[in-house]
Amino acid sequence: MQLLALATPSKRRQGGRIQSSPALLWFLCTLAGVLGRGSGCPSVCVCNSTDVDCSGRGLLSVPALNLPPSSRALLLPNNRLSVLPADAFSNASSLERLDLSNNFLDNLPAALFRDLANLTELVLRNNSLTVLDRDLFQGLTQLHRLDLSLNGLSAVPLGLLDDQSGLNWLSLATNRLHALERAAFEPLANLQYLQLGGNPWECDCNLRDFKHWIEWLLYRGGRLDAVECTLPKDLRGRDIRGVPVEMFNYCLQLEDENGGTKGGSPPCSRGGAPQPSESAPAADAAAPAPDCVRQRYRPVSVRRAIGTVVIAGVVCGIVCIMMVAAAAYGCIYASLMAKYQRELKKRQPLMGDGDADGDAEEKQISSVA
Repeated sequence: MQLLALATPSKRRQGGRIQSSPALLWFLCTLAGVLGRGSGCPSVCVCNSTDVDCSGRGLLSVPALNLPPSSRALLLPNNRLSVLPADAFSNASSLERLDLSNNFLDNLPAALFRDLANLTELVLRNNSLTVLDRDLFQGLTQLHRLDLSLNGLSAVPLGLLDDQSGLNWLSLATNRLHALERAAFEPLANLQYLQLGGNPWECDCNLRDFKHWIEWLLYRGGRLDAVECTLPKDLRGRDIRGVPVEMFNYCLQLEDENGGTKGGSPPCSRGGAPQPSESAPAADAAAPAPDCVRQRYRPVSVRRAIGTVVIAGVVCGIVCIMMVAAAAYGCIYASLMAKYQRELKKRQPLMGDGDADGDAEEKQISSVA
């Protein structure tokens, strides 16, 4: 009724005739159109009080969003989205859940989620993501669940999760991850569940520090699915949590030998190809790589190895001395017993003759009687 009253043109009496104001009529019509388009459900979606459901519509782009302030979830799964503009969600600041799963997204702008400060759940499952910009999740301080599974990610860049201290559920399952940087996960102080299965993990020096972080996560009550090694061959199929930390001691040896870096001849990786050193200058990138060296497990340091050898030698020496003493005691005891037996045998014939004489005398006495 109020809108209808506003839309009714004002009238004024002039010379006994009632006239309408054209300017006022145009203004009210424009205002009514703006109010009608101010907020509402996109025509291709189904909306209720809190959810905007645009799933399975074959969308090639995100529809124009002028969502009601009460909207809390935007569902866009099972479409054909491949490219999103940086301002695709600029008018959706009230969202708490965004689902972009089962699409064809392969490159996300760094500022795509910058206006979604209230977002608590983001689902990017089953897309074609291979690289993530380190600023992609910047500002999402309220995020609790993040699903990046079933993509083609080969790395998690440092800084990507810096603002996600409140994240408690993260899935990186079924990607192409073979190693992860521990520093990239240090900000996740409240993480409770982590999914890492289905990745081709290489249980070498590059995964050593992350293994330590996994142990810390489990120690404080976090949960983790299987992290099975694919390389090296002698660890294939084993869970990284069950691999003894001593298996990674040779990494420290390499760092000691190369001044705290993994320089020198790089260890052989998949297919026998050498791994490039991260500390190598860019100018040497085009230089031919040296032959790779197949590393074997070694002690942590030369000093520790020497200490181990000394202790083992002392223990072995003590054991040998005890064995020699026991053998000498046995020989002496055996010789004494042999001498005693010889003496005993020498005395037995003499003792036998004396007995015979005594018997003869007894017989003579008995016969006389």
